Formats: sequence, C-alpha cells, structure tokens
Amino acid sequence: MAQQDTDQRADDEFIDDTVDAEERELAYRERGTVRPITVVGHPVLHQECDDVTEFGDELASLIDDMFASQRAAEGVGLAANQIGVGLKVFVYDCPDDEGVRHVGVVCNPVLEEVPAERRLLDDSNEGCLSVPGAYAPLARPDYAVVRGQDAEGKPIAVQGTGYFARCLQHETDHLYGRLYIDRLSKRERKDVMQQMAERTPRYEVVPND
Repeated sequence: MAQQDTDQRADDEFIDDTVDAEERELAYRERGTVRPITVVGHPVLHQECDDVTEFGDELASLIDDMFASQRAAEGVGLAANQIGVGLKVFVYDCPDDEGVRHVGVVCNPVLEEVPAERRLLDDSNEGCLSVPGAYAPLARPDYAVVRGQDAEGKPIAVQGTGYFARCLQHETDHLYGRLYIDRLSKRERKDVMQQMAERTPRYEVVPND
C-alpha cells in the first residue's frame, strides 16, 4: 500500500462527513440490496483490489448495496471485497470517540503515514464482519488520514480519531488484501479463528468452497 508523508493541515481540507449523516445513510441503504458477506478464506479478501476507474451508475448501485449490507450486518465499515467485489471502495457509518457519527464513501484510498507527534497507539479490541464473532486487541494509531476519491471521482481527504481512525485503517487494509488478523501473532490469530469457529454469524455469509 502506497503511503505519503503528511504535514500539519488545516481542518477545512477534509470533508465534513458528519452533516446530514442519518439522512444520507438512510438514502443509500433504502436504494440498496443486502448482499451476503464474504469471510476469511475467500480469495477476494486476500488480494489487492482493482482501482475504481468508472464513476457512474454501476458504482453508485454498488455503494447503495454496500450501505444496505453494512446495516444488515450491524457493521460500522464495509469494503467492496467483503461483498465479493474486487474494487477499491469502502463505505462507513462510524462514530468517533466523542460519539459523533461519520458517514461516507472513499474510492481508491491511500492511508497517509501518521506524523511522529501524532503516533499514539490504541490497543483496543478489533473485529471484522469477515471474521464473524471474533475479536482481538490490535494496536493502531488513534489518528488517521485517508485520501482518495468520492463516488463521482472528485479528490477527497478524510480524517478520523479514536474508533473512527481504526475504522479508516481497517477498511483501507481490506482493499489491499489484508485482514486485521494478518497483523496478529500466530497465537493471537489461532485464538481468533477458534472464536469464529465457535460462533454462528448473525448475518448471511458466503460459504467458502
């Protein structure tokens, strides 16, 4: 995954993904159709996705389906390959640590390197819709900046703190073929897979052949 150095930036450089969050999320998912979630072991989850190059009706329909699927699975973020589509786009409906709701779409995301002065690690539990029922502590920076494009192809930048920062990093990882369990030790990964084996998903998943 390509990364960029970042300097201190003005807040007005970033999109405001909190405005009309409830209304926008509802509009997306009411247009969409719920699709089953792919789970660890499915090939589409373990390879880098293709760049989004067409910003038209087909992408808009995919985004609607992603919001519908995310809500049905009670998630806070969803990458396209989690519903079997190998394109670099993710959606999110995620609160930050202050309880502020963020709703948005990022195509072709690039996660920027966190400046040293903001490199504070948060080792909270992390879970994934593609690893249903399992959680493990994972240290990630508590501040994140993602650059990419919106659903119309316009350049955007999204910043997040706390839980929302974790979401931005987690979903970007997905589109480069990495699950959070790939960042765990062998022992931790084994424990997560055992948790998953002992639980029944609360949403529809794609069985691995």
